[in-house]
Amino acid sequence: QAQLAESGGGLVQAGGSLTLSCAASGFAFSQYTVHWLRQAPGNKREFVAAASWTGGTTEYADSVKGRFIISRNNADDTFHLEMNSLKREDTAVYYCAAKKYGITDTGTYDYWGQGTQVTVSS
Repeated sequence: QAQLAESGGGLVQAGGSLTLSCAASGFAFSQYTVHWLRQAPGNKREFVAAASWTGGTTEYADSVKGRFIISRNNADDTFHLEMNSLKREDTAVYYCAAKKYGITDTGTYDYWGQGTQVTVSS
């Protein structure tokens, strides 16, 4: 059964760092682009970052550009979101996702993680 399993969420102070991880299983991971999205209370889900099949091409939301880094490891079917200089407005449930083609956010993905809470305190 294909699935994405997230880990790494938690509580962190503003200005701190946190790394989220997502482990894929049950599908040809290296042939899928990978994505991170988030949803804060009362807000719509929004795109955070994406990486191409090899990880050589990445894309970020303007709100996280220069602070977050997406990476992937096709050898162990994982990808990560390194979050630095965290702000209170980064507080949200973060989801990992994968789709076959494209790193542009289309709102449609083939696989989703269960979500992990990230809370940034002041």
